[in-house]
Amino acid sequence: MGLFGTGVRGICAVVAASTADEMSRQFRSALKETKTVELRLDWLRSDSERVRFLRWLRKHGPKSATLLATCRRREGGGKFTGDVDRELYWLMQAREAGCQWCDLEVETLRKLPDQSVREYAVPPRVLLSMHDFERTPALPRSVSVPTRGGVDAVKIAAKARTISDSLRLLRLARRSKNFVAVPMGDVGLPARILALREGSALAYAPVAEATAPGQVSLDELKHLYRAHQITRKTRVYGVIGDPIGHSLSPLLHNTGFVARRVDAVHLSFLVHRLGDFLAAVPEFGVRGFSVTLPHKQTILRHLKDCEPLAADIGAVNTVVVRRDGGLYGCNTDYVGVLRALEKKLRIRGSRVLIFGAGGSARAAAFSLARGGAMVSICARRSKAAKELARAAGGEVVPRRALRTEFFDAILNSTPVGMHPQEGISPLATGELNCRLVMDLIYRPERTQLLKLAARKGIATVSGVDMFLAQGIAQWEIWTEKRAPEALMRRAVRNALQVEDKPDRR
Repeated sequence: MGLFGTGVRGICAVVAASTADEMSRQFRSALKETKTVELRLDWLRSDSERVRFLRWLRKHGPKSATLLATCRRREGGGKFTGDVDRELYWLMQAREAGCQWCDLEVETLRKLPDQSVREYAVPPRVLLSMHDFERTPALPRSVSVPTRGGVDAVKIAAKARTISDSLRLLRLARRSKNFVAVPMGDVGLPARILALREGSALAYAPVAEATAPGQVSLDELKHLYRAHQITRKTRVYGVIGDPIGHSLSPLLHNTGFVARRVDAVHLSFLVHRLGDFLAAVPEFGVRGFSVTLPHKQTILRHLKDCEPLAADIGAVNTVVVRRDGGLYGCNTDYVGVLRALEKKLRIRGSRVLIFGAGGSARAAAFSLARGGAMVSICARRSKAAKELARAAGGEVVPRRALRTEFFDAILNSTPVGMHPQEGISPLATGELNCRLVMDLIYRPERTQLLKLAARKGIATVSGVDMFLAQGIAQWEIWTEKRAPEALMRRAVRNALQVEDKPDRR
């Protein structure tokens, strides 16, 4: 059980909206997933909306739920424009409506007489919160609840600029009692999900709009990541890259873990510096990870061992962390390209242009060359294009030649056109002189490049097929089990179809 003693261990739903009606709707939705709920009164657009919502809560709030009221002022990172007295007034009203806890920011406590909330009729239990939206400050070895001031627990929420920042907050959670650790920002996301495992009393998740940077939704935190069920025995896997917010790898792999009842979780790691992540692998307990842009080639120098094919390709997209901590690398992109293309193209004897010369391009070039295709490379970096063409036994084609030369297939291996820059194509319509175009980008499923090709009557292959094939191969390498392919494919395709709906109107 978590600090608050009731409901799903440690998961706190965050209800935040501008109107009382929407707050009450979110509140009812939250109670379907957890019995611990934070009510962000500062998000309500006016005092009249606060009155309406608290009146509704007094009438309809269930006695079995643990409710935490927050009316954070702008000084503490919230939306409330009133002063300290008005903040305390609304917290007192929240107590009358049934809230047992309140979140009181340290900026408010410092302005009270004797820096104590004891003389105020706020909810009987107080969570003292400290927020830093710019960085993770210097932290003590442990945190103790203040003996004075009427405080029952402490929360520190800080933006993690590096993965090591997020680890410092997790260490604090391990050493402290009645403590809530909230690593903020995209870099802090994995630590946020693992915080309950490390001893944090709560993990916050919004029902709707995020109220802090790096949050995942209540539905994802509970059902995709199963944060409340993660223990020291849970195997941790991940995907590393920069950017990484577009990745559907956690959806793919966690769907497989749930279906096969594997005690494991897959997380997205935004990795600016590879060394920052690798230093954190033992402490996070990472057992394996996927590698995407821009680390597929640089990871090679950190491996203890590597499969021969990946070494030949010169790029790794899958790493296994062995018991001794050594890293073993392999490449499943190779399989993904072949499986995706061979459905629509007779590879042997075909002339295929690969646009780009990075890690994914290397896997594509080697797989196609070994499959009997004549490989051509076109890339912005001429040196990288020449090196890849030489390694794969192919040729270099200059960009200016694309308007006159013909290929059986063109593959885009660059990130141009990837979510959230969907409206861009790496190649112009006049450069698409071929029978088939494949984009290794899978999000969006129908990239601008594929749309241009389709308008020209050219057959297309989405990067989704490659993503699924390489990801399922990774899952089986890590778990040594047969993957529930149909379920994993359906989960990814359903997510992409939901995203693509506005595009079809």
